[in-house]
Amino acid sequence: MAEAADFQETPPSPARRRLRGTASVIVGLPLLAGLLGGPAAASAQAAPKAPSGSHTVDVSLNTVAPSAPVKGDKLTVSGTVVNKSRQPVADAEVDLRVGPRLIGRTGIDRAAERTGYSSAADGAPVGDEFTVKLPKLAPGISRDFSLTVPVSELNLGEDGVYQLGVSLSGRTPGARYGDVLGIERTFLPWQPEALEKPEKTRLTYLWPLISSTHLTSETRSDKEQSPVLEDESLAAELAPEGRLGQMVSLGRDLPVTWVIDPDLLSTVNAMTGAYEVKRGDDTVAGKNQDVAMRWLSDLQSAVKGRKVIALPFADPDLASLAHRGKNVPGSLGHLQQATEVAESTVETIIHEKPSTDFAWPVEGAIDSSIVDVATSAGADKVIARSDSLRDDLNYTASAARPIGGGTTAVVADSRLSKAFQGSMLNSGASTLAIQKFLAQTLAVTLQNTDEQRSLVVAPQRMPTVSQAQSMARALSGLKTQHWTQPMDLIDAAAFEPDAGATTRVPSAAEYPDRLRRQELPVQAFQDIQRTQEALDKFTVILTQMDRVETPFGRAIDREMSTSWRGHRAEAQQYRSSVRENLQVLTGEVQLIKKSQITLSGQSATIPITVQNRLVQDVDHLVLRLSSDNASRLSLDDKGMAEQPIKVKGGHSQSVKFDALAHVNGQVRMTAQLYTEDNEPYGPEMQFTVKVSEITPTVMLVIAGGVLLLVLAGVRMYTQRKRAAAQEQAAKDSAPEDGDSGETDADGADGESGENGEDGPPAAEASPEDADGPDHGQASDPKPDTGPESGNPSGPGEKVDR
Repeated sequence: MAEAADFQETPPSPARRRLRGTASVIVGLPLLAGLLGGPAAASAQAAPKAPSGSHTVDVSLNTVAPSAPVKGDKLTVSGTVVNKSRQPVADAEVDLRVGPRLIGRTGIDRAAERTGYSSAADGAPVGDEFTVKLPKLAPGISRDFSLTVPVSELNLGEDGVYQLGVSLSGRTPGARYGDVLGIERTFLPWQPEALEKPEKTRLTYLWPLISSTHLTSETRSDKEQSPVLEDESLAAELAPEGRLGQMVSLGRDLPVTWVIDPDLLSTVNAMTGAYEVKRGDDTVAGKNQDVAMRWLSDLQSAVKGRKVIALPFADPDLASLAHRGKNVPGSLGHLQQATEVAESTVETIIHEKPSTDFAWPVEGAIDSSIVDVATSAGADKVIARSDSLRDDLNYTASAARPIGGGTTAVVADSRLSKAFQGSMLNSGASTLAIQKFLAQTLAVTLQNTDEQRSLVVAPQRMPTVSQAQSMARALSGLKTQHWTQPMDLIDAAAFEPDAGATTRVPSAAEYPDRLRRQELPVQAFQDIQRTQEALDKFTVILTQMDRVETPFGRAIDREMSTSWRGHRAEAQQYRSSVRENLQVLTGEVQLIKKSQITLSGQSATIPITVQNRLVQDVDHLVLRLSSDNASRLSLDDKGMAEQPIKVKGGHSQSVKFDALAHVNGQVRMTAQLYTEDNEPYGPEMQFTVKVSEITPTVMLVIAGGVLLLVLAGVRMYTQRKRAAAQEQAAKDSAPEDGDSGETDADGADGESGENGEDGPPAAEASPEDADGPDHGQASDPKPDTGPESGNPSGPGEKVDR
């Protein structure tokens, strides 16, 4: 359904519409017949057939305890019965039945497929004293029951797996005698005495801690680079009742090998500090630091001193890489990087050194190309599954076997690995799965072979809570170690292989189509390649490249994750978001746009401004400015000039280029940033320079005009000075009021100038004052040009000369 959603619906063709019309008529015929036949016919057609015989009552088992009894135990079986018929059931009673000992693993499989009651296969009731009488069962009514029987009363014979049945017998109206109306079967492993150690099967159970992708490539600009998560769904998984919370708490006391995706640990570790969560186009502060810290603390305690397997970072899809991505340049390099970073990530966070020697393809399905890709990053052990690497033996071979090139395939048992798939929410389904799992392990141990063997179980990558709880109950049933003995995966890979076990790796044509349809497309790896190329061009100019290289490098690893299987649209969206986030960052270092500038002299400087809005400095950039017409306007006697660029974080830098004009007209200029390895950085910026050439003749005319203006100014200044002197002399010679005598023309008494009473008015400046600074008046016209600025030139600006 997830894949079907990726295809857009197309309008049906005329032929297809005709087919639909015909189908509608055919489908409508029974309905028409029902209408014509009257209500009785319609009712007979609509009514489903009522259950009958041994399917009349549904019997389900909720518990079988103990799961693997020994001598002296009492076996308790509890469950529920439901009348599925339309008639009541009288004289109902629940009985326990022990069938014959099953022969081998095939016998268990056949018994599991059997439906309905069979007197030959199901055996007689254990005894009347262990029968549970039930009141009359009305249609649709359910009743609970519980049976307790001493194991000694079951008449179990030699060691092995027995069929255990719980039946309901009763009588329906019209029946003269009672009959078995419902039955449920399960398996009872019987090994009363523990086997000697050499005879026990060595069992390895993988306990995966893997999740889907939650971290984005975004980080905040603070010193700690606070991460940004897609949502808070991981916190629900980490909670004590959540999936990952249960995996840790259950696995703590189980003999398992932990298989961990380093990306999960990295994400949870990021959540222990300040982090943000996307909400629409914005982000909000994350609030689940305590949940993350508690989970990590519990995990550190659970894995202390245990064997841990680290998958490559983000659990890359090896099959997709082998079938769709290996021919895209750089794809295999990402697997190498993901493997290298895995060990340090896991050891840093949980303080246990992991093994990175194992590759785990999806569902253990392998072919030669998957093995080649898996081992290209350094892994020399591949976790396969027995339905992919099939043995032609009459017994179950040990897991490890060499497959060439120094590579070991660790083949997990298919039946046991798939034992807890599907819904385990119903206690009946969980109980049946547990009993079957235990029965299969005992059947393997009792197979006719003189050699001790090793079994590996590789369950689904992300078990649900109910699946994890069922797995834990099954492993707890083996804790008595009557016929198995725990072993970690590293030892299982080194276990002596069976001589008859197959070592032939399937071809690509044998890879399951069901799994191939779920793979990432070639386009995904091409997107990854383009993102990596953009990242490489960006990081070479950064002075703190790890602030960008680390989050984006790990985000690229997540784009290849196995968790994207079945979620093609979501995978595409994640890749697009990573690429867009990187484009936003690279755009923070850019050239400030210009439109047109005017060059009104034979030589001038052209300013170009580089802006850096990042929080870190950028370096190792070169700015090149070129002219499309060097004969009209050249730069440093050439058509192109360049200068090195280094800009501090949050700043801009203006770079000036010397230009020389030769001919009037417009010239198109192109500015482009380059990295030191001559790769263009960002888009080029074009602008126009308007050139007005200044010839020698024109210069003479302008010089003459300027000289005339200067002479006219000097003459006007001299005339004004002379007029001011004459006016002052006239004032000095005029008689003052009340004074009958004449004053000296030069003001010989001299005191009037000192006491400030008879000096010249303040509003009238002396000729000497004309040389002082002119501060202007409010009514003066505004100047044509503003003060000099370091900001980039605007449209129509004039350049420096």
